[in-house]
Formats: sequence, structure tokens, C-alpha cells
Amino acid sequence: MTPANKPPVYVLGVGMTEFIKPRGLRDYPEMGYEAGIKAMLDAQVNYDEVETGVACFVNGDSASGQRVFYQFGMSSIPIYNQTNACATGSAGLNLARCLIQGGNIDCALVIGFEKMKPGSIKSVWDDRAPAVELSLKMMKDMRGAEQMSPNPQWFGNAGREYMEKYGAKVEDFAEIARISHEHSQRNPYAQFRKEYTLQEILDAPMIYAPLTKLQCSPTSDGAGAAVVVSQKFLDARPHLKSQAILIAGQQMCTDTPKLYSRSDIELCGYDMTKAAASMAMKEAGVTPQDIKVCELHDCFSANEMILLESLGFSPVGKAHEMVRRGDITYGGKMVINPSGGLISKGHPLGATGLAQCAELTWQLRGWANNRLVKTDVALQHNLGLGGVVVVTVYKRADGKANDKLSNEEIAKKSWLGYNPAVEARAFSEADASRVRSKKYRSEYALADSQKRVEARL
Repeated sequence: MTPANKPPVYVLGVGMTEFIKPRGLRDYPEMGYEAGIKAMLDAQVNYDEVETGVACFVNGDSASGQRVFYQFGMSSIPIYNQTNACATGSAGLNLARCLIQGGNIDCALVIGFEKMKPGSIKSVWDDRAPAVELSLKMMKDMRGAEQMSPNPQWFGNAGREYMEKYGAKVEDFAEIARISHEHSQRNPYAQFRKEYTLQEILDAPMIYAPLTKLQCSPTSDGAGAAVVVSQKFLDARPHLKSQAILIAGQQMCTDTPKLYSRSDIELCGYDMTKAAASMAMKEAGVTPQDIKVCELHDCFSANEMILLESLGFSPVGKAHEMVRRGDITYGGKMVINPSGGLISKGHPLGATGLAQCAELTWQLRGWANNRLVKTDVALQHNLGLGGVVVVTVYKRADGKANDKLSNEEIAKKSWLGYNPAVEARAFSEADASRVRSKKYRSEYALADSQKRVEARL
């Protein structure tokens, strides 16, 4: 748990690429470069001010972070390469926050990126025990196993247990996915931006009952980034305080013994999510009832169902009733995944936590003006089986509720020159030059990334 009386830490800038199907169209150096440049432009900082880099990815060579960060400048700063399953991006945010709270640095750049293979996720190792070996064994002991990726089986089984215990119907899980797809229409970075009817979702190819294809997050290529800073760093830039977002509470947890209690729901990290959420909200001084907007880890619709309960938004056994009432979308109790979530936005593993951070930053600033949720607090949940979960509570630096800003207002004060919450653009060499290192720039390290980005202008 985070010690009391630690100094505040802020998200000052965010950036991301469009999330796309993994078809080999973009490589990770280009994607990481794009997200990082956008985040620094948003934060109005130069790379020479960055004291630590955190690279977040699941699949790749151990020093892939250096390959990305060297494009901004070769300033000899520490660059941490870290992986924590599907919660990798948020784990990177947590590391940056800890370094700043400990007084080690004042500014960190966190970049999450992933280049994935088409199709379902498969392990790249076949000569050693998988990290989830015991969970796989318990799943097989309880319900058997099919010759397919274990991920839809884990979460599909959790959905089956939920239906058996509480009386939910297959339509309830499909409704969660319908809402996610509807939300994604307004997110310019989402891999899928098409609305589907409930029947279309039910009629989609069955992956693993009750989960049809449109209830499963797709494999994706993409990147996200955040500039994370101290109070001292922010105080030196008072003109940016209106866009700074406070990490008011954050907790990273791993599993409890309940993981192996022979429950399909517990095998999906229910108890560690419950613990992390409780501690993060306590640190932030909020309750579940205070949360009006949330980006949670809906890798499958069944996971969103159980997360509504483990995060405290619904009494146990009642989440499907919350879904039926429309309480997870606009006009209801709260808005879950205004970005479209993993189901529609996509799920490039290392980038997901940073994309969630970007969405909630834009929400609290009032920049997400085509999908805004009026609020003064937001919650992020990022989960990885194996296992790890990070729950983060955000507030504005000024403690106020968000007001909707126009695209014109945002463009006038932003170094990006447009509203990145509602428009996904590339950037020019002149834009990038503004934030790339002045002292330690290497054109050789940049290679062709800038040219590839500009080709999309």
C-alpha cells in the first residue's frame, strides 16, 4: 500500500496512436515514437527534461525500450523495460509514480507499445512452465479444456459460473459488448468504430460460450504514452495546471490465496481487484458511488460483468441487473469505458494501460467533448492474469469537476494545435523537433520513424 503523506504526482501529458489490426503495417519503434512525441507535445516538455523512461511491452526483445526512447535523444537516462501481462502499461505508470514519490526524479516518460501476431494470443515459449500453469491445471480440473487459447476459456468459464450462481442470461453479456461498440464510435483511436445490435452480437461466431466474437477484445498493434511529473515540476509551469491530472490513489496488487479456491471467477483475479480497488479509493478519499466514469479491463464481456462487482459498483450477484437498467452507459448510474474499452478500442497488451490513462485524462480535462462524462473523479482498472492488477483514481489538479471545452479553445493552447481527444492525427518534423532532445539528438537512432509518421499526414 502507498505510504501516507507521499507527495502528489500528476499526469501532465498523454498521447497515443490509432489501434489497428496486427497486419505488419507498423513496427513498434514507429508506434512508440508517435505516442511519445504526442505525449511530450501535450505536456509541453522537451526530452531533455525527462529524467527516466519506462518502456511497457509484453512481447519483444529485452531492450526494446531503448530502441524507442533513443529516437527522442540519447541522454543516458535510465530506461526501465518492464512487463506485467496485460496490466503492463499501468504497472509502468505505477513505477513512474513510485520513483517520483520517492524523490528520485521529477519527470518520467512512460510508453506502452505492442506489435502482435494476428489471431488469438499464444505463448511464445514451449520449453518451460507457463506462468499461469497452475491456473490452467485448475481450470481443466474444474471444467475441462478445449484445444484453443485459454483466455476465452478462463473468462467464459467465469461467465458460466456467474450465470449458474446469479441467474444472468447470455443476453446480459452481449449487452455489455453492445454498449462498448456503441461507445467506440466516438473514439478516433478505436480499432472498431461500428455499432452493432444486440442480436448481431448474439449471432456473431461463438468463440467459447457465452462469448461470441464481438464480445472478445481483438489482438491489436498500437502505443500509448504519458508524461508523469512531480508537484515541483508542475509548480514551475503554472500555465499547465488546468490540464494536469492528479493520481489521487493507486494500488498495484497480485493474487491472494483465493485464486486457487476452485472458482472460475476467482481464477480471473476477482479478489486482487477487490483489494486494489479498496486501497486505491481509500487513498484518494472516494467511494465507488463517487465514480461516474471508469475505464476497466473488459478483455471479454464476462470480465466486465464480474468487475462491476469486484470494483464495488454493484452488490454481489446484481451486476447483470445493473447492465439491464442501462447503468453502465450515458444516462445511467455511470459510464463504463467511454473509449469503447478493450472490446472495441483494441488491446495491444503493453499499450492498454496508457490508452486508459489517456482517455480518463481527456475526460477530466473536458477535452473528450464528443463523449464527455461530467465528473470530478475517474477510475482506471488494468488486469493481467498471472497475476497483477493496477487500480488508479484520478482527479483534476484543481479539484474541480470537468467543464466541456471546445476544439477551438484546446487548439489555441495546445502544442499539438488540435484536440487529440476527438481527432487522431500524425505530426510534422517541426512538431517533433520541438520536443526531441536539443542536446543529445541522434538522427541515426531516429532512422525512418519520422518519415513513416509524416507519410500519414
